[in-house]
Amino acid sequence: MSGADRWDLGEGDAITPELTAMRLLGGGSAYEAYLAFDEVTFSPVVVKLVRPDQLDDEHTLRGLRREVAAIERANHPVVVRALRHDLDGERPHVVLENIDGPRLSSLIRRHGRLSEQQYLPLALDVASALHFFRRIDLCHLDIKPSNVIMGAPARLIDLSVARSGERAARLASQIGTDFYMAPEQCDPGRAGEPGYASDVWGLGATLFHAIAGYRPFDEGDADADDLEQRFPQLVDEPYVLPDGVPDPVTKVVLAMLAPRPEDRPEPREVADAVEPVLAAQPRHRLSFKVR
Repeated sequence: MSGADRWDLGEGDAITPELTAMRLLGGGSAYEAYLAFDEVTFSPVVVKLVRPDQLDDEHTLRGLRREVAAIERANHPVVVRALRHDLDGERPHVVLENIDGPRLSSLIRRHGRLSEQQYLPLALDVASALHFFRRIDLCHLDIKPSNVIMGAPARLIDLSVARSGERAARLASQIGTDFYMAPEQCDPGRAGEPGYASDVWGLGATLFHAIAGYRPFDEGDADADDLEQRFPQLVDEPYVLPDGVPDPVTKVVLAMLAPRPEDRPEPREVADAVEPVLAAQPRHRLSFKVR
C-alpha cells in the first residue's frame, strides 16, 4: 500500500493525545490495528483505525459504527470488549482490550493439529458465545481461526461484518472468509438464508481445522466466476477427521458442517456433545479452563 493508504505510525507516535502507538499489528483494506499504550486505562490496548484514504468513505465509517454497536451488545466473556471509541474525530477509531494469547490460526500454522485438551474447551467457549448471540439477535458471520484468540476462555474478535438475523437473511452477496463460509453465505438464497446457523457452520469448519490440522474442504479458485469452483463446500463432502478423535466430537463437528442450515445442531447441542468428553479428560493434563 502507498503512504496515503496507511498512517505509518512508529513506536512512540501519538495516535491521539491519550493513545501512543507501540507497534502495528496488522489490518485490512479499510483499517489498521495498532498495539498502543492508553493513558486512560494506563495499560496496553488495541486501536482499530480507519485508514487515511478511507476517512471520507461512508461505507467504511458505517462498518466501524456497526462493529462498535455489535461489540457493545455482545457483552459476553468470550467476546473482545470495546473500551471506548471516537467515530467522528480526525482519526476514527475504536479502542479494544488487548487480549493476551495466540490466535488459533497461528497455533495451527506453527504446531499443526491441537490436542483434545485444547480444542475441547475451545468448542465449549465459542458455542457459549454463539448461544448468547442468538439471545441478543446477532450473527458474527466470520467465525474462523484467525478470529479466535486462545486462552481460558478463548476469545472471539472482529465483529466487523456482524448483523442481526433479519439483516443477515437479506444478504445477497458473499460476506465472510471463503474457507469458513457456510454454503448459504457462499450462495445466498439458492443455498439458504445466512443467519445463526451460518456461525455454527463456521465453528464447525474452525474446529475441524483445529482438530485435524487441515481444512474440511479443498481450496477453491478465488478468481472463478462459477460459485461451485470457488466454494467447494457447495458441492463436496468434508474430508474425514483423523483416527483417534472421540466419536461424539466427530459426529457433532460433521453435523455442524451439514449443507442445510436447518440440519445443523444448535450451539447448546454442540456444548452438550462436547462437555462429557472434556469432563472425562484427566484434570492434571488440561492446559485450559475446565468447566
